[in-house]
Amino acid sequence: MFFLLFALLIGIGVPVQTAVNSRLRSYVLSPFVASLISFTVGMTFLGIATLLTKGTLLFPASLVTEEPAWLWIGGLLGVIGLTGNILLFPKLGGVQTVLLPIMGQIIASMLIDTFGLFNSLQQPFTLMRGVGVLILVVGLICIVVLPDVLNRRKRGMPAETQGSKLPFQLFGILAGMMMATQAPINGHLGSVLHSPIHAAFISFTVGMIILLLIVTLGLRKLPNVKLAFGQGRPWWILTGGLIGSIFVLGMATLVPIVGTGLVVIVGLFGQILCSMMIDQFGLLGAKKTSVTGIQLLGILLMIIGVILIEVF
Repeated sequence: MFFLLFALLIGIGVPVQTAVNSRLRSYVLSPFVASLISFTVGMTFLGIATLLTKGTLLFPASLVTEEPAWLWIGGLLGVIGLTGNILLFPKLGGVQTVLLPIMGQIIASMLIDTFGLFNSLQQPFTLMRGVGVLILVVGLICIVVLPDVLNRRKRGMPAETQGSKLPFQLFGILAGMMMATQAPINGHLGSVLHSPIHAAFISFTVGMIILLLIVTLGLRKLPNVKLAFGQGRPWWILTGGLIGSIFVLGMATLVPIVGTGLVVIVGLFGQILCSMMIDQFGLLGAKKTSVTGIQLLGILLMIIGVILIEVF
């Protein structure tokens, strides 16, 4: 139960990180520059934590010569997941930008658990776990999709009729799958290094290097970093990386213990719960939006789904 509560808490931090990084983006004028700053802050925090716990940032040569190459892609997957939502929002709108990556995370986490991919804890996909996943999906639809549909009907607004969104929708699902895949990769890396903190540091370092190359060589927007500092910039816009590092560290710690699927799903529940609280009370500058009865039903369904997945 303690591990599930921990997963819930780190999930709660994700919407806060999204809100913070969105505010940061408004100052630096680029999602990639905002991600670069976020990854750099997280890497610095994790580097200090690694030095305090292990006394070194170095890793054994066997990590390169004997371990699988996929150990190094956790940071790349994190970059895609972090910037994906910002890039998709103008194309898909808020509802699909939230729902599709979550669907991707659920799909990937179940596949990883069922087949024991990336040396993760294998858990057979039973009939009851399948029912639990279906109930989770229905709960997500109640929370994310139905309120928007009902609101449009109430106001007599037509459905969105933009051009083909299929490529962006597929990318949204793929981005979610990559975020879920990052968890067992960093979890295995933490087991090899005997330190999930060190594993999270390496993941953030890889992500930071990738973003630095994109911002410097691809976009040539490195000078935009200075726009995050100065008069009128709240100090908390730099805390997104700290929150993100705690999330990655928590996932790397929990996945080897309880499995990818359950950690991802409980974390998603925390994300949705926190997002609804932000809307309900207008926190972090968000527009105040009351939680509806259909969303409360969705939360109940998600709880039932998590119980079925955990017990069966």
